[in-house]
Amino acid sequence: MLDLQPKAPTTRDGALHIVFSAGKLVMDLQSRRPCVLSDRDLADHGWQVLREQFVGYWEGEACFAVEIDDIVEIDALRFQVGNLYHLLGRVDDQLFALTGRAAQLLDWERDHRYCGRCGSPMEPAAGERAMACGRCRTLLYPRISPCVITLVTRGDEMLLARNARFPRPMYSTLAGFIEAGESAEETLRREAYEEVGVEVGEIRYFSSQAWPFPNQLMLGYFAEYAGGEIRPDEQEIAEANWYHPRELPPVPPPASIAGQLIRAHCSR
Repeated sequence: MLDLQPKAPTTRDGALHIVFSAGKLVMDLQSRRPCVLSDRDLADHGWQVLREQFVGYWEGEACFAVEIDDIVEIDALRFQVGNLYHLLGRVDDQLFALTGRAAQLLDWERDHRYCGRCGSPMEPAAGERAMACGRCRTLLYPRISPCVITLVTRGDEMLLARNARFPRPMYSTLAGFIEAGESAEETLRREAYEEVGVEVGEIRYFSSQAWPFPNQLMLGYFAEYAGGEIRPDEQEIAEANWYHPRELPPVPPPASIAGQLIRAHCSR
């Protein structure tokens, strides 16, 4: 269903669109794929396209990410304007990945309108996914920030933590960005100690996930507890504890790799 090949089609006939207005996703509440709109939808509502990026193919049809002018009036019975979080659990993982890719590509183009080296305007490069500076020849590709996300286990128990910035009670796995010069495994051990004060032993890779909030690549791991008392850093982590699969607090949905790590451990 999802094909992320980078080459755009030669014709726009029948193309699909993932539409954003002022950075917000426009969703069709009457559609089985609410985040994908047609050419007809754009034309019927008179929405003017300001920027666009080819995303890939969905169910064999070319799909473009487009940013339109601010919507003054919208049919509230049909359309909802929100963010990517509104799609979690409402669409399948591949459609969510397509929409996340669309958001990332538009954000990347918006954030690289000028060259960071010489300050000149940048334009899309010919033949590849890059922004090019015509003056100093700098090429800037879509930015991806690699992160590790880790479920620390102690037998059946899991170490789950509540982020201090979470707007509602939610207990998840540990996570952190990979710093310059670090391996993913070094980041994992550092983050576990910095965030909750524990050391880990054996590490086992689980899976990866593109996470468009805003541009992460999450590398998921299981890690066995090796020692230390839980001491939340109180800056990023408000509280943390060991939880048995039969006594779980609110945890992330299965669409996220954090939810998948937790569910995989519970199923074992």
